[in-house]
Amino acid sequence: MVRKIRVLVVDDSAFMRGILSRMINAAPDIEVVGAAQDAATAADMIKTLNPDVMTLDFHMPKMDGIEFLQQLMRSRPMPVVMVSAFTQAGTDTTLRALEVGAVDFIGKPRSDGQGLDNYADELADKIRAAKGARLRRPMPAAAAPAAAPLPTPAPGAARQAVYAALGGRIIFVGASTGGTEALKEFLLGIPADCPPILIVQHMPETFTASFANRLDTLCAPRIIESQGNEKVEPGNVYIAPGHSHLRIRRGPAGYLTELLTTEPVNRHRPSVDVLFDSAAACVGRQAIGVILTGMGKDGAQGLLRMRRAGAQTIGQDEATCVVYGMPREAFLIGAVEEQCPLGDIARRVMAIAR
Repeated sequence: MVRKIRVLVVDDSAFMRGILSRMINAAPDIEVVGAAQDAATAADMIKTLNPDVMTLDFHMPKMDGIEFLQQLMRSRPMPVVMVSAFTQAGTDTTLRALEVGAVDFIGKPRSDGQGLDNYADELADKIRAAKGARLRRPMPAAAAPAAAPLPTPAPGAARQAVYAALGGRIIFVGASTGGTEALKEFLLGIPADCPPILIVQHMPETFTASFANRLDTLCAPRIIESQGNEKVEPGNVYIAPGHSHLRIRRGPAGYLTELLTTEPVNRHRPSVDVLFDSAAACVGRQAIGVILTGMGKDGAQGLLRMRRAGAQTIGQDEATCVVYGMPREAFLIGAVEEQCPLGDIARRVMAIAR
């Protein structure tokens, strides 16, 4: 008999502990072995129950979720799925939790009860992925790899001259679970005078703007949440908003971004496959495709179509993925031309571009 995934639920609300526990226990391969209302109780339960995965709320008495998570990752690292309110404060705290070492996050279920079946399925999927995730050691800010930006050229002709020297390439990146930190590490290695970069990271719509702004303060290129119809220019990184698919299309004077609110693809909107398919159709041999850590298979077929259209493609290797799902699926079908450790991908991409 296959052992069930053992979960500890930590939340200061008795109502929320109850509803999360019922949802988790409904999955045939997962069971709740304990529920704690605060960090001290959770710490004791971890010692006695030895859970595989913990769901963790931010707001708790005496010690908040981030402080508890930091202590946990130092003393007894384990997979953690944060349960977050979709507010600005919740967004900022969630991004901090992912930096500290949480594997993934999910919003709180709606109080009106709508969409609970889909929520329960998503929660179970995230717990399964967390159970198999490779925990990474949070990197101190001082040890973050420094970008080596070239001097930022004047806008207009000078910037376009740099872009032309890079071969007119455009970089397309897809990521999911573990991707927020993977993208940060990748972009920290990208110089200011880089080819345009378009990114899909599976993330709710309330998070993508904050995520882009956070990266923009850390990295050399200009990083924005795409609003659609932007001219695709060198030195810029365009992140898909959480409510829409992101594509690239040809305009009368160059490439433009395009947003679509069509149905989810592979259960995702934005979908990596939608972005990669547009790269294959519009950019072809001038494209570079990169697929990073994430569960599922979104992006695998699109990356294969990119490679068949002449693009060069890179997949993150298993050893450095938090979840070796999307890169694995892409590798198995022949979509990945070369596999690289995360720390080498920025350098390799820029070498190809040059």
